[in-house]
Amino acid sequence: MTGYNYSEFSTGDYDFDRVGGPDVGDKAPDFSLLTTDGEMKNILDFAGEFLVLETGSITCSLFQSRRGIMETLDRQDGVSTAVLYVREAHPGSDVPGHRSFDDKTACATRLKAEDGETRTVFIDDLEGHAHMAYGSMPNAVFIINRNGCVVYRSEWNNPSATRKALQALLAGREITARDYFRPARPTTVFRTLSKAGKGSAADFFRGLPFLIWTNIIKRNLRLLFGRPKSGSARTTC
Repeated sequence: MTGYNYSEFSTGDYDFDRVGGPDVGDKAPDFSLLTTDGEMKNILDFAGEFLVLETGSITCSLFQSRRGIMETLDRQDGVSTAVLYVREAHPGSDVPGHRSFDDKTACATRLKAEDGETRTVFIDDLEGHAHMAYGSMPNAVFIINRNGCVVYRSEWNNPSATRKALQALLAGREITARDYFRPARPTTVFRTLSKAGKGSAADFFRGLPFLIWTNIIKRNLRLLFGRPKSGSARTTC
């Protein structure tokens, strides 16, 4: 299997040096997508002042390791949360790359039924049009205001930084959180790859040295000397 729904993970499937998708101050792409509740719903049809939208899949150990914090963010007044279910980050023999929309729906349903995901889960189409519009990364996060504008984004979700940014937005303050790349816990990595099945772990560990250099070293150094962009509830686009 080639193309968007790859059958084997490779670092070449992602552009780790160029940040894609909407930046802070840009209009957030809107799509009408099926949810795991069986409803068609627009991504930007949310209640409250802010939507926290995270991309993920059941074979992404980063996404799985972030859920503890991310699922609690909507307990704050004015906050809605959602997951955009994308392609499998590390497919294996038991959870292969999606060959049909039914495959993708089944995996998204497993996220709710087996893993206990509590957020609204949007199921992207088979070709990943919404995912590509939001930058194509396996575990990105966006905070979108009531005007439909991106007011915070990170191509790699650091849940502590996301929570700090959200708290600043709710309090009307400038965002100062730096979204440094934070690896997943080893126990979560092995559990997630084990569930994906044979081939998943081998592909992951083959690309691990490159991932460490690109994300933990290069990206975090770049953030150290940079300045985060700030948005607010009043940001227009």
